[in-house]
Amino acid sequence: MPNKRPAPSAAKNSSSFSVPFERFRREDIADWAGTFTLLDTLETYFDSHVDLLQRKLQKHSDRLKMRAEETFKLRDLSGDILAENFDREFKNFKLKVQTRMTKLADSWQSAKVVRTREKASFFFGVMSLVFSALLFGLAPQWVHISYTLQSAYLVPYRAYTYKKKAWHYFLFDICYYANILNFIYIWLLPGSPALFTACYCLSHGALASAVITWRNSLVFHDQDKVTSLFIHIYPPFTFTVIRHFYPSAEVRFPALRELPHLAPGRALLLTGGIYLSWQLLYWKFVLVDRRAKIESGQRTTSFSFLLNDKRGVIGRVLSSVPPAFRMAVFMFGQLLYTVLTEVPALYVLYDSPFWSCVFLIFILSVSVWNGGGFYIEVFGRKFERELEALRKELAEATARSASTSGRTSPVSTPGLSRDPSSDALSATDDDSSPLLMNSKLLPEDPSAPDLQSKKDE
Repeated sequence: MPNKRPAPSAAKNSSSFSVPFERFRREDIADWAGTFTLLDTLETYFDSHVDLLQRKLQKHSDRLKMRAEETFKLRDLSGDILAENFDREFKNFKLKVQTRMTKLADSWQSAKVVRTREKASFFFGVMSLVFSALLFGLAPQWVHISYTLQSAYLVPYRAYTYKKKAWHYFLFDICYYANILNFIYIWLLPGSPALFTACYCLSHGALASAVITWRNSLVFHDQDKVTSLFIHIYPPFTFTVIRHFYPSAEVRFPALRELPHLAPGRALLLTGGIYLSWQLLYWKFVLVDRRAKIESGQRTTSFSFLLNDKRGVIGRVLSSVPPAFRMAVFMFGQLLYTVLTEVPALYVLYDSPFWSCVFLIFILSVSVWNGGGFYIEVFGRKFERELEALRKELAEATARSASTSGRTSPVSTPGLSRDPSSDALSATDDDSSPLLMNSKLLPEDPSAPDLQSKKDE
C-alpha cells in the first residue's frame, strides 16, 4: 500500500499560512496590548474620581444622618433634661462673664491705672482751682456756667462710685438736695426771690460749714475728696459772685431786684420749710422704706455713719441718747445746725462783698489745712512704716552676716587690711557694712525727728 504523504503544496500552504498567521497574531497582540494600557489608564482615572465622589457623598450622607439623629434625640429628650442643659449652659456663660468682669476690675485697680487716675484727678483739681480764680477775676459772668459743667461730670461720677461701694444713700443728704435747688434757680427760675433766698442761705450755711464738719480736704490726686470739696464750696462761691461781683446781675437774675437786703425771719422760714420737706422725704424713702438694709449693714447713711463714729462729738452724743429717740434727736439737731450756720449769711455776708471773700478764703483755708494734714500724716506714716520695715530687714541681714562670720573663719587680705576704710569699719560695733545705714545714722535726716514725733503721738 503506497505511502500517503501530504501534498507538498498542502504542506507548503500549511507552512506558508502558519508563519504569516503567527506574525499577524503577534502584531495584533502587541497593538491590542497598547490599547489595553490606555484603557487601563482611563479606567484608573475615572475609577479614582468616581471613588472620591462616592466618598464625598458618603461623608455628606453621614453628616446628614448625624444631624437627623441629633434632631430626633433632642425631640426625644424630656423637658427636665432640656432645662438642665439650659441651666448648665447659662451657668457657664455667667461664669465667663464673671471672670471677664473680675479681670476688668483687676486691671482697673492695677497700679498703672490707679496712677493714671490719680494724675488725671490731680490735673483736674489744680486746673479747676486756677480756672475758677481766673473766671472770678476776668469773667465772673461765667462762674455759674463753670459750676454747672463741672457738676455735670463730678456728680454722676460720684453717683457711680458710691453705688459700687453701696454708699449711694449719702446722695440723699441735704448737700445734694441743695445743689439741685441751685440748678433749678440758675437755669429755670432765676426770677424767684424765695428760691434765691433759700439757695443763698443753704449754700452759705449747711453746705459751706460742711467743709468743717465733714473735714473736707483739698487733696488733688483723690477724685473723691475733690468731688466732696467741690459740692460744698462751689455753691457759696457761685452765689457770692452772683450777689456781689456779677456784672448787671439783675438782668440775668431778676430776683435780685426785689432783694436789696434779706429779711432774716422770712429767710429762716423759707430755708426751714425747705429743710423740713427734704427731711420728710428722706425719712420716708430712706429711713423707713430701706430700714432693713440699713439695720443689716448693707447700706450706710449719714446718720449711721455719725452714730458709729465714737471719736466724733456727734457720735458720742447720739450714743448717749436712748435708741428710740436717736432719730428724732438727730433730725432736730440737723435743723438747729442748719439754722445756726445761716446766721452769718443773713446778717453779714449778704450785704458785704469784703466779708464774703473773707468767708470763702476761710473755708478754702480749712480744706487746704485738712489736705496738708492728709499728705503729712498719711504719707508720713506710710514712709515711717517703710522705714521701719527697712530697719528690720537690715537688722536681720546684719544678724545673718554675724552668724555666718562666727561659723567661718574670716579670710584676711593684705591689701584690704591696711585700707583706712577697713579700719573705720572695724571700729564699728559689727563688721557688716549695712550698719552704715542703721538707725544710728538715720536721725541725722531733717525729716526724721518729725516722723519720730508723729510716732510718739
